[in-house]
Amino acid sequence: MSTPVPADSEWTRRPERGSPGIVRLMTRLSVAIGRGPSRLLLRGIALYFFLTGGAARRNVRAFLAQVLGRKPTLREQFGVFFTFSSTIHDRVFFLEERFDLFQIEVQGADLFPPGGTLMMGGHLGSFEVLRACGRQIGHRRVVMAMYGEQAQRLNAILGEVSPEVHRDIVPLGRPQSMLDLAARLEEGAVVGILADRTPGDEPMVRVPFLGQEAAFPTGPMRIAAALRRRVYFMAGLYRGGNRYEIRFEQLADFAEAESMTRAERDAAVREAVVAYARTLERYAREAPDNWFNFHDFWAMPA
Repeated sequence: MSTPVPADSEWTRRPERGSPGIVRLMTRLSVAIGRGPSRLLLRGIALYFFLTGGAARRNVRAFLAQVLGRKPTLREQFGVFFTFSSTIHDRVFFLEERFDLFQIEVQGADLFPPGGTLMMGGHLGSFEVLRACGRQIGHRRVVMAMYGEQAQRLNAILGEVSPEVHRDIVPLGRPQSMLDLAARLEEGAVVGILADRTPGDEPMVRVPFLGQEAAFPTGPMRIAAALRRRVYFMAGLYRGGNRYEIRFEQLADFAEAESMTRAERDAAVREAVVAYARTLERYAREAPDNWFNFHDFWAMPA
């Protein structure tokens, strides 16, 4: 059964944290002195957000308790903030195409057929690292479908590093969105959608996730059904140092969606959302420090 979500999801009401000036300075400094020296500042930055982010820290603690089955240590809680800071920092170098700085292991790239491909991930690990594997899945362009209001300031600053930040984003929530996605897929691009939350008034389904029911949006899978596309799960896990692991798995296939009745299509969408939630849960258990949902993930819509 679908559950409508309020027009303002809880995570959309929280303002972006961090001074634009500091982020811009850190970005320019990183480019100027390189990844290694600039990483020396990361622990201090992560510690600042850890100490001053009361709500985020409580929500991270609740998530870790759920996934670990015990009270998390302070080190484990801080680890989430540090991993998040590391992936944001590395984003600068991925945008500069400095892939030589990283060790990147890819699993599942052989699953991809020729032509446009639809991938769904979550706020788990780094999306930017997935661009690095474009060469390994047929030299394909990788674009992101996302709600542009979020992380606007960060994208504006990183856009100074590379204009690709804006060119490779398809804004969702507009009448034109579906046409833009279809065009990118027809061009042969790999299109990624983060399917674990939504900022708007969108139907949700409640499915088991880490021992409790959580609300997941149906919109991303409905997009896949409308476009009659096969769907893959994607995750770019940060493993410390300069190491990343990229994983791909097939989730669902909506190639025959056009011939389905509405009830059959709704059932297929729900089944795909459940498969997505199970896969996301598995990776959250494998790499809990890569979980970047800093809000109460289990808070049910009103």
